[in-house]
Amino acid sequence: MDSPWAPLRGRVFRMLWIAVLAGNVGTWMQTVGAQWLVVDEPDAATWTSLVQTVTMLPVLLLALPAGAIADVLDRRRLLLGVQTALFLTGALLTALTVLDMVPPPLLLVFTFLLGVGQALTLPTWQAVIPEVVPRDQLPAASALGAVNTNLARSAGPAVAGLLVAHIGPAAVFGLNALSYGVFALALLFWRRPTRQGPSHPERFGPAVRAGGRFVRYSPDVRRLLIRVILFVVPGSVVWGLLPVVAHQELELGASGYGVLLAALGVGAIGGALLMPRIRRVLPANRLIVVAGVVYAGALLVTALVPDEVAVTAVLLPAGAGWMCLVSRMNASLQLLLPNWVRARGFGIYQVVFAGAQAVGALLWGQVAEVSGLPATFVAAAVVMLLGTATVFWLPVHEHDDADRSPAIYWSEPHIMLEPHLDEGPILVTAVYRVREEKAADFSEAMDAVRLTRLRTGATRWGLFRDGEDPIRYVEVYQVPTWEDHLRQHEGRLTGSDEQAENRAVALAEGPAEVTHLLPTDKGD
Repeated sequence: MDSPWAPLRGRVFRMLWIAVLAGNVGTWMQTVGAQWLVVDEPDAATWTSLVQTVTMLPVLLLALPAGAIADVLDRRRLLLGVQTALFLTGALLTALTVLDMVPPPLLLVFTFLLGVGQALTLPTWQAVIPEVVPRDQLPAASALGAVNTNLARSAGPAVAGLLVAHIGPAAVFGLNALSYGVFALALLFWRRPTRQGPSHPERFGPAVRAGGRFVRYSPDVRRLLIRVILFVVPGSVVWGLLPVVAHQELELGASGYGVLLAALGVGAIGGALLMPRIRRVLPANRLIVVAGVVYAGALLVTALVPDEVAVTAVLLPAGAGWMCLVSRMNASLQLLLPNWVRARGFGIYQVVFAGAQAVGALLWGQVAEVSGLPATFVAAAVVMLLGTATVFWLPVHEHDDADRSPAIYWSEPHIMLEPHLDEGPILVTAVYRVREEKAADFSEAMDAVRLTRLRTGATRWGLFRDGEDPIRYVEVYQVPTWEDHLRQHEGRLTGSDEQAENRAVALAEGPAEVTHLLPTDKGD
């Protein structure tokens, strides 16, 4: 097995990884500075949880459109433009903070704007990773992404705590702005090769809809997203309320809060370094159980033992549990998504992840206002354990050996008419002849074909049997436009789709007879 550090041997991945690390450190410093800026306000629990919510809200709202943009536009140029805008926004926030002109509502506005930049960055960066590392190194690259995030989570809060305590939040905001500049500089040195693809880029609206259809008809992706929700909603109580625990329960200052977050980060880094071994020993569903139980135990200790040493100690395994589960889900998604929809798939993943974290943080903030911090953490632990128990009914399936590479195996459609790309809907029929003894197996095989059609562009699908000729089966599916159907020919299908179709065709007497039905002229 390759070293977990293998992807860093590649110059481009190494350069971008370091740049992303700088950006992540800055982001965590920004979060600490923003939360500590409002910790002395009335209703501090609400304000600090709102900082977390507003940070994640743009990802919830924009990650899917951002994914579509990243799949349509040049990903390098998109990242470069976003980092430049983030640098300017961060610089303005720094200047206003120095002038003491940032009341809590304005701070939330700037936090939201910076979150918009993160919403555009996250799915784009995730989609870039398979371009700069080999497929067999994707799990290691995903683990390194977790190391990156959690190294930043460890170093960023600790440094931010010291800076806030000795200089003030303005220093934190300024370094965050500088981190975006570092990322932009790294992108200037990356020369992304020209990639072969469809003859013309997708339009924004159809691209967003296509991404949604892919996830809707991918059962493995849907289950993975459910597991993320069930873990992140109760787990978000730590990220939303830890500054209040530090300030009110443990009576710590900014430096002490930074130490607590650093403990989470150190635990996460340790978990990331052990991920290759954990991946060999623990299947995904067993890992879900272990991570859920460990994290719930840490929440109970935080609630019932208000001691700085005890809380710091349990945050180490909590960080490891969080990182191991999130990293495993991320790596599994990398393997499940084909390139044509990768950024959109990660956009939806980010919507789910950020939505769960934002809703969870806001929910636990309100519960804390009514019931107090200890009761809130106990309730979150119970919800975590209940969600973890559902793995026995809703397990995830990784399919590491699935072939997600493009497979252009359909022949060019030969038609007498010349439809416009926008013309539609298009009705495609495929006629098969299947003997009675193979009929049941054929129908079962065609259920997998149904999902490939719907994932890659079809909006409706059906399989029918001819009443006059019982061995004649007709597959019918509808795609919105001729362009959508051409994209099925040009690279949306994968090796796994081809295998599913071949299994069905093998049960029939020869390949299907395909016809394309176009809408009639509206003037007729």
